[in-house]
Amino acid sequence: MFQSKFLKEIQSQLPQNTSLIDAIATALDISYDAAHRRTSLKSKLSIDECIILARFYHIALDGLFETTDKSYISVEKTKHIHNEHELEAYFKNSHESLLPLLQQTDSRILYSAKDIPLFYTIGDDILSRFKTYVWLKLLDNSFNTKTFEQFSPSVGLIKSAKALRSLYQDLNTTEIWDITTINSTLKQIHFYNQAGQISNTVALELCDALKRLIKTISERVDAHSTQYKLYYNELLLMNNNVLVSTPNQQSLYVPFSILSYYLTSDAITCKQAEKYLNQQLQHSKLLNTSGEKEQRTFFNRMYAKVDALKQLISATQVLDFE
Repeated sequence: MFQSKFLKEIQSQLPQNTSLIDAIATALDISYDAAHRRTSLKSKLSIDECIILARFYHIALDGLFETTDKSYISVEKTKHIHNEHELEAYFKNSHESLLPLLQQTDSRILYSAKDIPLFYTIGDDILSRFKTYVWLKLLDNSFNTKTFEQFSPSVGLIKSAKALRSLYQDLNTTEIWDITTINSTLKQIHFYNQAGQISNTVALELCDALKRLIKTISERVDAHSTQYKLYYNELLLMNNNVLVSTPNQQSLYVPFSILSYYLTSDAITCKQAEKYLNQQLQHSKLLNTSGEKEQRTFFNRMYAKVDALKQLISATQVLDFE
């Protein structure tokens, strides 16, 4: 019963005119005949094979079991990050998880942005390097005494981060922001400046980099854009949940620590999350169509926050009595 339903689910994920036997053989790296025995139910799939296929085709195994209790679902949990090498692996695994979904036609992503979306702050610019430094300061004990100026990310880390960031470009994306979405980044710049981990000069450079990022996002807000929509919600706090939808399935990413997340493709759970996020959209302003005044007011309030921090840093320089 289970194997039959599982194979039907895999078949539904495949493009038209794609052989299920070939798909099973490719995913399991087995011969055509061995795959045929499994698809014809003459041979049973092992537990390991089911896991491999579920990961390969992003299928939630729990959804295939008959149950009347919808209070429990199974989720995939990313590994906790302890060092730079594991952070690089995190970026690679996230890329591998998202790539098959986002490559599908008509895929879309809905991002509830409590903080600046991860995809904007992973790369090789100074703001991305700072965010990486902050994550490792919080996760890696060896970073306790390391200053930002002493930190130089590895080539592999930058490469994996840029690959993940590239997935977000030219994608059908909807983001929900609040004025507070940039607060954590501002707090991090201020905190590490006060702690002597970044100089005043670098702190001011980071503020300017943040303003450039905000400007880049503002330039994407276009009434005629069908690929990027930015909503402003001033009633609810966002939670950094990410819902990825394709014509065949949905996947929900729920953060549970600094970077780690739970992932589920449970259809009922994803539909519930979509309903909740759509309710947020109904209570939000779509800045793309709100007009120039609304757009300028929103972004100017964020610029003002950054400028206030710059003034605070500069005042510290002026009042330095030593």
